[in-house]
Amino acid sequence: VEVTALFTDDDDSLQRAQELAATLAPWLASPPRFERLADRAWERVWLDEFAPARYGSRLWISPRGQVPAAEGAVVVELDPGLAFGTGTHPTTALCLHWLDGTPLTGKRVLDYGCGSGVLAIAAALLGADSVAAVDWDTQALEATRDNAIKNAVMDRIVALPPEQTPHEPFDIVLANILAGTLIQLAPQLRPRVRAGGHLALSGILTEQAESVASAYDEWVELMPPVTSEEWVLLHGSKREGQHPC
Repeated sequence: VEVTALFTDDDDSLQRAQELAATLAPWLASPPRFERLADRAWERVWLDEFAPARYGSRLWISPRGQVPAAEGAVVVELDPGLAFGTGTHPTTALCLHWLDGTPLTGKRVLDYGCGSGVLAIAAALLGADSVAAVDWDTQALEATRDNAIKNAVMDRIVALPPEQTPHEPFDIVLANILAGTLIQLAPQLRPRVRAGGHLALSGILTEQAESVASAYDEWVELMPPVTSEEWVLLHGSKREGQHPC
């Protein structure tokens, strides 16, 4: 495992980084490397590797102003800013493929851990009646609102911090986060999915899939996992007759 950390370029931060390296030294396979990074417009760096891409049969994610000329295309024009999510990472791509193949017309959707809002906006453009986009990061909520406005779906998307997540159950719940967090969130997500509603979980490495599934399979009828590289998407429907809590 290689860890990269960014520190403010000042003497105090350098000292803290060196102290951290000294503390970790007994477990390091090689000495840590320190280098200075020239300042850049980091929120624009993603453009270097971001081009229009299709997910499924009709859903496209595209940098703003680079809309593909594909017949029947449903296009999310995206500027993630400092938030996570352009569709290029396998975990997001898995979710986008799943959304493209899921009937969304008239559905209520919860995107828990919305990042840039890419999944929430895709759901709205694919026909969802309303979408709650939830994230703890204020930059993510700001990016989601901005991208929703640019894609003309702000009337169907509300961006909220976790404590304001609506209590009414949703038809579809998406959570593209991390395995450990998904396990911790299972009790909170359970009442958010209506009986018969659908749940999709991503951000899971293949070796983590079983432990995540075990946190949900008591109340979700899980389908065979979908994989991409070393990542997994788990999805299924909430069993009928399940009490919301």
